[in-house]
Amino acid sequence: MVVEIPRWSNAKLEISSKLPFNPIVQDSKKGKLRYVANVFPFKGFLHTYGALPQTWEDPNKVDQFTGYKGDNDPLDILEIGSGLFNSLTNNGFGPKPYTGQVKQVKILGCLGMIDEGETDWKILAIDTKDPLCEAFNDIGDVNNSFPTLVGHTRDWFKYYKVPDGKGINTFAFNGEAKNKEFAMKIIEDCHQSWVDLISQKGSETSITLKNTTIKDSSGYNISFELSEEFVKVEEHSAQSLDKFHYISRNE
Repeated sequence: MVVEIPRWSNAKLEISSKLPFNPIVQDSKKGKLRYVANVFPFKGFLHTYGALPQTWEDPNKVDQFTGYKGDNDPLDILEIGSGLFNSLTNNGFGPKPYTGQVKQVKILGCLGMIDEGETDWKILAIDTKDPLCEAFNDIGDVNNSFPTLVGHTRDWFKYYKVPDGKGINTFAFNGEAKNKEFAMKIIEDCHQSWVDLISQKGSETSITLKNTTIKDSSGYNISFELSEEFVKVEEHSAQSLDKFHYISRNE
């Protein structure tokens, strides 16, 4: 996985599909940088959040399980291991999560979220360097060891947009987390969608496909030296993110 957002932070960072070479940038709306609110009792993002490279949720294809088209982004992946505390201190099995970090992970399961009428699968995984990795091989292992983890994860995604004035998100399978085998099928399908996209076998897209590494990408491959002409670094100051929102969970 490629880490976009370290656990417990608030800035809404994501791989850009519109900018050359798809850098990780902070999302904005109406000229303002986006942050997720603190939905009590959670601070920022509940898990280290990122994307699976070379996957694509096709916005032109209806997902057979959710009944909705894809969200035009790479698959989202949540690293749920005991590095939960690694966001505050190095606990001995790797650096603190940071934006742009590449983690090798073991797939455990998935949640079929439907976000504003689009399919937005959430793949659940654990860092292969995590002390719990050997014991966790499927979603059932997570449920046995941490019975509330999946429920809290679903709860966070269900309500996290409410403080911004939006409705709650819904889920396929009544919010049930599907197992590793199912998740791997979702990943394989989304990888094939990406293959079709990068080889121009799929539908028209606004995604920028320039890259320096994929040799058979239908003319999108350019030299590393030329790529530097497109790279710019911008810095922004963060807003205060100390406020907590108390959401009614009766729905």
